[in-house]
Amino acid sequence: MKTKFLMTALGGVAVGAMVASGAMAQEVTLRLHQFLPAQANVPALVLDVWADQVEEASGGRIEIERYPSMQLGGSPPELMDQAVDGVADIVWTVVGYTPGRFPSTEVFELPFMVADARAASCAYWTMYEESMQEEFSAVHLLGTWVHGPGMFHTADPVEVPSDLEGMQIRGGSRLVNQLLELTGATPVGMPVPAVTEALSRGVLDGTTIPWEVTAALRVPELVENHTEFEGNALYTLTFVLAMNNEAYAAMPEDLQQILDDNSGLDFSVFAGGTQADADGPAREAAVELGNNIITVDAATAEAEWLPVVQPIYDTWIADLAEQNIDGQALIDRAQELMGGQCAG
Repeated sequence: MKTKFLMTALGGVAVGAMVASGAMAQEVTLRLHQFLPAQANVPALVLDVWADQVEEASGGRIEIERYPSMQLGGSPPELMDQAVDGVADIVWTVVGYTPGRFPSTEVFELPFMVADARAASCAYWTMYEESMQEEFSAVHLLGTWVHGPGMFHTADPVEVPSDLEGMQIRGGSRLVNQLLELTGATPVGMPVPAVTEALSRGVLDGTTIPWEVTAALRVPELVENHTEFEGNALYTLTFVLAMNNEAYAAMPEDLQQILDDNSGLDFSVFAGGTQADADGPAREAAVELGNNIITVDAATAEAEWLPVVQPIYDTWIADLAEQNIDGQALIDRAQELMGGQCAG
């Protein structure tokens, strides 16, 4: 895998010298809007790193203003439309906040589909360039990635699907909600920032999220049981960093090139990998609290969980066929990429 994303600082040094001589001045201000607090892992470890690098590489000609926690208004499900309409110049959002709008991306949200966030993020960008550009034609994509393994965080222990029966669980996506329904749980749809209050008030019995975001949401303080899976993840969510088309088109070509050089495949792999790497410290915090961490081994997953999720695959493929999209081909291509050129 190339390391272009992490190597552009050298170019920034040369541009910086031109700025120091008065040859350049700030020309473009871009507003970056997203739903998490500024100190959460993705803003701090991914978005700020990306924005700082773009600013440095442009020699100060690009300024990226950061607006966390929906400070520009609206709710998380509105972020994609904010990028389309120009309410924000750039947004980071969960694709599943607008279910059904970008159907091809759900191939990476299928249960037990993804084993490694870096490989999946690489495959996601590759497949975006190959076959998903029409779905995202209303915006200019800068990055596509997935998080580390999604899992259960619950008031009562969960090891087999029947343990979820009767529980109210926040589902991370349309497909996760289907899984919850098949186990007898009641899926509750809500953006991530609402999880803390819902757990504290007893509105939820648990939630599906990866480890890395649990600290920001105080989840280990609110529930005592965490269920993770060996091998492939229970699920992952897909993310995009998306830019308003008009804002991109209005930039000088050389600044467009700087933005592009710091985006795309290498950035997507960096983002997904960084988010997954943050799982470890968050998991350790739950261990230190004395919480109960259940690890479902591969044999139990195959015997107990895979039969439950198979109908989700069948329904998803049928749904996409109605939209003239070959879902099985997407599955095959994603698996090929994750096991081949995007592995390792």
